[in-house]
Amino acid sequence: MAVTMKHMALAITALGVISFLLGVVAENKKPAAGTAITGKGVVICKYPSDPTVALGFLSVGFLLAASVVGYLSLFYPYKGKRVPNSALFQSTSFTIFFNVAVFTAGLAAALILWPTIQEHSHLSRTVHHDPDYQCPTAKTGLLGGGAFVSLDSALFWLVALMLADNAREDFFDETEKDVKGELNSEVLGGSA
Repeated sequence: MAVTMKHMALAITALGVISFLLGVVAENKKPAAGTAITGKGVVICKYPSDPTVALGFLSVGFLLAASVVGYLSLFYPYKGKRVPNSALFQSTSFTIFFNVAVFTAGLAAALILWPTIQEHSHLSRTVHHDPDYQCPTAKTGLLGGGAFVSLDSALFWLVALMLADNAREDFFDETEKDVKGELNSEVLGGSA
């Protein structure tokens, strides 16, 4: 069974929605703060068990997968017919949405990775020599915001895929007209 644009669109959508859901759940499961246990000149932070770090990294993984599938889907030779990249990028709309999809994918990755790495750092370094340390967690709202930008990125990849389809049709229509025009001129030129 050949890969079609519908298959690619479904894959992008599924991966984007999973990335979004994992990011939102990671944001909701993140504890507000840890418990500070004061010792002799140190503060030991005790954090409740939560899946924030794992969900954050999974969300980024699915975002990257959606972006890779989105990128590859634009240049895939459907029905064995390859279109030159220059033909795709002649469309201003395609070029704009392609760049926006790449930018939002990078922004989403940054917004999800930043609090995920920060949370991992808080969970792995629990002993602090500052007696006033409050045992914070990662900045609230970044994971959820990154999740929404991740979903936006998947939507922009879908729009770029639709615009790539239009550019492919235009390219093949022009190629077909050129071939028919050459054949007609050969037929007319040969009979004269």
